[in-house]
Amino acid sequence: MTQNLVYLNGEYVPAAEAKISIFDGAISLGMTVTESTRTFAHQPFRLRDHLERLYVSLKAARFDAGMTLDEMEQLTLEVWEKNRPHYPANTDAWIIHNITPGQWVPSSGQKPPESKPTVMIVTLPLDLSYWAEFYRTGCHAVTPFTRVQPAQSLDSRIKNRSRFIYTMAESEVKLVDPMAQSLILDTDGFLSENKGGNFFLVTKGCIKTPSTINCLNGISRQTIFQLADQLQIPIEECQLLPYDVTTADEAFFTSTPYCIMPATKFNGITVGTGEVGPITRNLIRAWSQRVGLDIQEQAQQSLA
Repeated sequence: MTQNLVYLNGEYVPAAEAKISIFDGAISLGMTVTESTRTFAHQPFRLRDHLERLYVSLKAARFDAGMTLDEMEQLTLEVWEKNRPHYPANTDAWIIHNITPGQWVPSSGQKPPESKPTVMIVTLPLDLSYWAEFYRTGCHAVTPFTRVQPAQSLDSRIKNRSRFIYTMAESEVKLVDPMAQSLILDTDGFLSENKGGNFFLVTKGCIKTPSTINCLNGISRQTIFQLADQLQIPIEECQLLPYDVTTADEAFFTSTPYCIMPATKFNGITVGTGEVGPITRNLIRAWSQRVGLDIQEQAQQSLA
């Protein structure tokens, strides 16, 4: 959307004109901490939770945003209000934060004393068409060759902009099925996450998901825990192997844009009955009730 204004280091810039230096840490070091929030009916969903995680990630990455959490929240709402008039009533938005440590000297890897963090806040239309049919049919989860980085190298709880590993994983599973969704394993062979979300399965009425020792503690993941408590469905974090998906009754992914994406096939094998299961449907219904919007219907409308 060319009308969109991007917040970039204290200024509002038309999206087409937003630029950063080639010496910024995002480019010279691949170092960016990020968050993505979505709106429901133009209302940001769990923005404060996303921003709190952003600031924890910044602390772990050892640089800051040059402003307080409260200031970032107020600024984010201001950015959204400036862009909101350009969004039709039935179109929701991504609200994206990218924070870098600022400019670095490539040769020495040192940060110049005068360098300040680069702060970018962007809004984009939320296009759900890619995932729309998965609510009805379920997706095909496939394990790629690529493994997630071990926490000893880069803790997955630091939400960063690098998608190199995840993009490699996605390209590998697409060789199996053009519409496959990656379910990445860690270096010990346990289930981790996919390109942009967490994974859950259901066995004998209990929801299970990998612990955050090897995956991001997603805000959507946290929402599933809240909805499970509300629906009185048992839920637990544990180590899971591919065998557990193969023998599960239901499975699904969670992520900010689509909320819940059912999975009805795993590595070519049918999960459960091969249809979207009752617990998954109940969670989708409960999520829709919570946000006052039918998330499955909204995705279907994006196909029109």
